[in-house]
Amino acid sequence: MLTFITENILRNPPVLLGLIAALGLIVQRKNIAEVIKGAFIAAFGMLILDTGVGMIAGTIAPINTAFQQAITGAESVPDALNAETFTSSYGGDVGLAMFIGLIFHLLIARFTKIKTIFLTGHMLWWFPFIFVAAGVEAGLTGVKLVVFGALFSALYWSIMPWIMRKYVWAVTEDDSFLIGHPTGILSIISGEVAKRVGNKENSTENLNVPKGLSFFREISVTGAIVLFTMYIVVAIVIPEILVEGQSSIFLGINQGLTFGAGLLIMLYGVRLLINQIIPAFQGISEKLIPGSKPALDVPILFNYKPNAVIIGFLIAMVTSTILIIIANSFNVFGIIIIPLVVTAFFEMGGAAVVGEGQGGMRGAIIGTIVSSFVMVLLVGVAAVVYSGTIQNWMLIFGGNDLSLFGVIAKWIADLFSGVFG
Repeated sequence: MLTFITENILRNPPVLLGLIAALGLIVQRKNIAEVIKGAFIAAFGMLILDTGVGMIAGTIAPINTAFQQAITGAESVPDALNAETFTSSYGGDVGLAMFIGLIFHLLIARFTKIKTIFLTGHMLWWFPFIFVAAGVEAGLTGVKLVVFGALFSALYWSIMPWIMRKYVWAVTEDDSFLIGHPTGILSIISGEVAKRVGNKENSTENLNVPKGLSFFREISVTGAIVLFTMYIVVAIVIPEILVEGQSSIFLGINQGLTFGAGLLIMLYGVRLLINQIIPAFQGISEKLIPGSKPALDVPILFNYKPNAVIIGFLIAMVTSTILIIIANSFNVFGIIIIPLVVTAFFEMGGAAVVGEGQGGMRGAIIGTIVSSFVMVLLVGVAAVVYSGTIQNWMLIFGGNDLSLFGVIAKWIADLFSGVFG
């Protein structure tokens, strides 16, 4: 039963959000037609959002792979346990930690002032994944390992979105939802920096673009051009990204178009989901966990400041890649690290939006630059800490809350293991 619930509901965001929408409408005593319609539309919105995110991630992945192959070369990253092998060995522990952690999480929301309900489906899996890995690194096993992973997951799901709430609400001017995503620490740093150095009056959304370049105001067009340019540059620097006989120009065009279309699909899914899940969630908040607020995936933010997302992505890629080249050249971390393309778009896109909310365009730019330094530091430290388990996974998806709280969890797991054996 636990496996069934985990695989088919908790790790299935469209179904999870559809059921939550249905529950919210039921407790509001809506008629059956409204319940069914609301559940399906919420599920459609999540599926559309996931499809857009998948298209975006799919265009980024080849760049990531090319960098990994070119930089590591003969000095390939140690295999240890990657995401697949770790899951095959400890997937049961991760699933139990997730299930028990969700119970703790709901109890926190019901009986404390922290009213977060974490609804980012895939992150309900990945946080127990990294916390169980931290326990494994420290030598924990059995019940102690599961309880450790569950407690840390529940605390993260509850506390981090709640801490972020004022930064999110400054952007959205809407206090009906939170953000549940590992952009947390990067966004907070960006927001704090932007607050001190920025100017809220000069927004990224009010850029004075010449009439002939007005197409740059459309995020999908800008995104497509950015990806096209990235592929041309990468093809020059790392020709291995091209298959035999492939044109770099048309590879860039195709990937750019896919990226732009992915942005449009993602933003449509965001609007559809917000329009359905927020009203439905009010029923749960009013009847079951008074005052609670849903914590949703970071692309929800992109709809509010789309120009900031692209600016943040560009600045994060340039800044972090330069820092990574320096770190690898001087062997700062004792391991080869690769450019963080995925984190640069999603987490740093969120950080740029938060920076925009606190300090306009200048805040978004400077906040993103500072957060990029933190991103590189976090991925380097986490890769070292997780050297015996999920190091490869951290090198691709780290540099964010997964790295920060994973490292903290590992240190606490060491103490826990020392005390309890």
